[in-house]
Amino acid sequence: MDTFDPIEAMARARHEFGEHGGVNMSIEASTTFTVMHAEVMPEIFQGRRGPDSGGCYLYGRHFNPTVYALGHQLAAMEGAEAGYCTASGMGAIAAVVTQLCNHGDHVVVSDTIYGGSYALFHDYLPAKSGIRPDFVDVRDPAAVEQAFTADTRLLYIEAIANPTLKVADIRRLAEIAHRHGAQLVVDNTFSPLLLSPILLGADVIVHSLTKFISGASDIVGGAVLGRTAFVQQLMDLHMGSLMLLGPTMDPNQAFAISLRLPHLGLRMREHGRRALAFAERMHALGLPVIYPGLPDHPDHALLDAQRNPDYGYGGLLCIDLATRARAETFMELLQNRYGFGFMAVSLGYFETLMSCSGASTSSELSDADQHRAGISPGLVRMSVGLTGSLEQRWAQLCAALGDVGLPAG
Repeated sequence: MDTFDPIEAMARARHEFGEHGGVNMSIEASTTFTVMHAEVMPEIFQGRRGPDSGGCYLYGRHFNPTVYALGHQLAAMEGAEAGYCTASGMGAIAAVVTQLCNHGDHVVVSDTIYGGSYALFHDYLPAKSGIRPDFVDVRDPAAVEQAFTADTRLLYIEAIANPTLKVADIRRLAEIAHRHGAQLVVDNTFSPLLLSPILLGADVIVHSLTKFISGASDIVGGAVLGRTAFVQQLMDLHMGSLMLLGPTMDPNQAFAISLRLPHLGLRMREHGRRALAFAERMHALGLPVIYPGLPDHPDHALLDAQRNPDYGYGGLLCIDLATRARAETFMELLQNRYGFGFMAVSLGYFETLMSCSGASTSSELSDADQHRAGISPGLVRMSVGLTGSLEQRWAQLCAALGDVGLPAG
């Protein structure tokens, strides 16, 4: 793959100055916008005028200048033509699926995805819209191929799976989807900067901006990135899922996220550096650690072949403690006795966040589906933070490992 620097691409796209020449773009708080000539308004409603064709804005639920600018930056980061931001990651996913699918259509979905996404495909969409899912192991190309039907409209995957950290072969999955006339939709929340799915053949990328891109666990947001024509479809006044369902991002949130993008690269490198160091040390102790940066991870070579090399292997690792009771004891020790991090869902925070996935963010999956996805009852997912020194945090981690009877350095 040709060299692509997502941070440099995003920096080139950051051209919006403040109203009075400020180095930061202004927050446009207006919900509605003035036209100077009456004949322009019908042209906006008919789709002939917009932010890229005459500089015309209509209404805050349609396009907001601050939110639009953030979408432009994120699109550049992902190598996409266009993007728009939503009130949440789930809002982004739901809008994409309902835009691409009609009642009775079929979708192929990875069997290892975030629990909320799983519930959307497994429960909500079939009941509300008749969309029919098949869940498959996307690391098995034959199974993926077999799942497609004449009614399949999309293949939905996570670039790095939550919580098992399985890596998708995006190039191959894109080829399969396109051969069947479907689109490949990739959730890249776990791997911003690390992976660029559009450049590997994906059609649409979704993000939960709440995670690494925001970085402070204080903002809920999402993004849809892809072709210009698709973003315009999402905003269509008659059939646009974003326009009509209204998962609109607030401009104040968009402004706050835009200020965090310039140091996203620094944060992702450090998350990855620490996660790799912990994983290597735990692996050397013979502990059941899962991290795609380890050479013995089954997808290590695949990730190396796809990733942008300057941003590490990601900020998440897992340790499999076999039982939920042991996992919970371990996390309580880390938080309450040693101050290593917090027991909390979500990820990408500057402190380490820990959760027992089967009992929390994957609990929407049945026990059988968790087993099929490779989610052990004692699987602890760690989003490795940035605070404290690496050696200080390692000493705390070792202390807790010893307390639960595991080898400690």
